[in-house]
Amino acid sequence: MISITIIGYGNVGQHLHNALQNASGVGVQQIYNRSFIKNLNTPQTQNLSDIVEADVCIIAIPDNLIGDFSAKLPFQNKLVVHTSGGANIDALSKNNRRGVFYPLQTFSRNTEVNFSNIPICVEAESNDDVTLLKKLGHSISEKVNKISSEEREHLHVAAVFVNNFTNHLYHIAETITTTHKLDFNLLKPLLTETANKIKNRSPSQVQTGPAMRNDSKTIEKHLKLLEGSDYKELYKQLTNSIKSSGEL
Repeated sequence: MISITIIGYGNVGQHLHNALQNASGVGVQQIYNRSFIKNLNTPQTQNLSDIVEADVCIIAIPDNLIGDFSAKLPFQNKLVVHTSGGANIDALSKNNRRGVFYPLQTFSRNTEVNFSNIPICVEAESNDDVTLLKKLGHSISEKVNKISSEEREHLHVAAVFVNNFTNHLYHIAETITTTHKLDFNLLKPLLTETANKIKNRSPSQVQTGPAMRNDSKTIEKHLKLLEGSDYKELYKQLTNSIKSSGEL
């Protein structure tokens, strides 16, 4: 049985807790959170000095807090990992054995996720700890990969493009449609089809649109429609990026 303590009960911490508490061979023995969590069956504490030792202590808090918090943990020489995609393993205090347990997914508090399909990226300073983290990862996911901090940082940049930036473009599309009293739902089948295409093909192979076919008349028409909008320059930049990609 792998004993687990989870630090933080935000989006990542909550989803990890829900997945791990139902995993075979794993026991979540405590949650630390700054405020009391209602309707939680797992033992919890709001006092740093009361955090108990475990086989793995998972820190699921904002990146800028990882270093200071990990230095204040009331034990030493235990495996302490963070869940950040962008923070180096060195962000953790050397008071304990250091590692990373990064689930590559976007998490929202009220949206359930299927952890079995979520890649878990692990890293540690010793082979034994890597083995332990792989075992922990496989208790909830079919996809566990050993990835270094440098590799993970590049992966995180790519994830921001795939997730955060893409979602922002959805928001822009929603703004345009609602401003002109159109139903954003009309775009959802297109959105779904675009995502489905890259399941088995490279994005470069399925790129379409006026920029890809160098349709200058349509591009100029779109820019005119966006005149005075904050989105005009973004449209230009994305169009030029697509054109450049097509020329490679």
